[in-house]
Amino acid sequence: MDNLIFENELIESQLRLETEERLREQWETLGISNDFIFCKVMQEKELLEELIRRILPDLRFTDLKVEAQKTIEIGPDIHGVRFDVFGTLEDGSTVDIEMQVLNTGNLPKRMRYYGSMADVQMLEKGTVYDELMESYVIMICPFDLFGEGRHVYTFKNLCKEDPELELGDGTCKLVLNAAGTMNDVSAKLKAFLDYVAGKAVDDEYVKKLDEAVKRARINKKWRTEFMIINMRDREHEYIGREMHKREQIAEMLKDGKTPDEISAFCKYPMELIEEVQKNMMAETVK
Repeated sequence: MDNLIFENELIESQLRLETEERLREQWETLGISNDFIFCKVMQEKELLEELIRRILPDLRFTDLKVEAQKTIEIGPDIHGVRFDVFGTLEDGSTVDIEMQVLNTGNLPKRMRYYGSMADVQMLEKGTVYDELMESYVIMICPFDLFGEGRHVYTFKNLCKEDPELELGDGTCKLVLNAAGTMNDVSAKLKAFLDYVAGKAVDDEYVKKLDEAVKRARINKKWRTEFMIINMRDREHEYIGREMHKREQIAEMLKDGKTPDEISAFCKYPMELIEEVQKNMMAETVK
């Protein structure tokens, strides 16, 4: 038992050191497509304003309130949400922009939930239904979520029987695709998406973005924050894997498998299997 604890502590210590080194190296090369860097850079209101104007050129506004990594918690039993960048225009309209590098398979449902949380934010301030303002949820991806080659996919609630008829609920969801191949967006938006894709771009706004990214990478406070967040996530993943191992061993023991059989099949150390077995026996005695 003591040997197993000592061995686990050594493994955890080694993993921590290796993870810290990888994160330091990763930090030096992070770009705008990293959600942490994107959140920090978009705290500069002028940069966010210009990005919104490039994505939504018909949206008229003169000022907005910027909230990076804004969190909305409704209650202990309800899943909250943390927006990457949340902007509120002077008329109360909201724009949520998310940088999404991985296709997790649930992005449309996530956009639905983000939009509903933005509405909750408005209603909590005493807004009645007919005063709900426009709500935009924007997902920026370096991959083509729908596979049609478009740079932008815009979704509104339309009538199935008459696609020309909009529901008029004031919601709009956009998926931006940095890997698009069509000539379907403005040169300004194309320049931003090319920058997200890692391409060299000759554009004044992109140059300002790139300068902001470089400033972010030399910010020691932000680097420390990035390290802490990612180390915590890695530790949670490690704990989750260890819990899964124990649950798997327990299930196999319940099915009548012997420790030797489990060790041979799963390649788990015998000490771990015996520890789980001992804990199960102790629980049975209780």
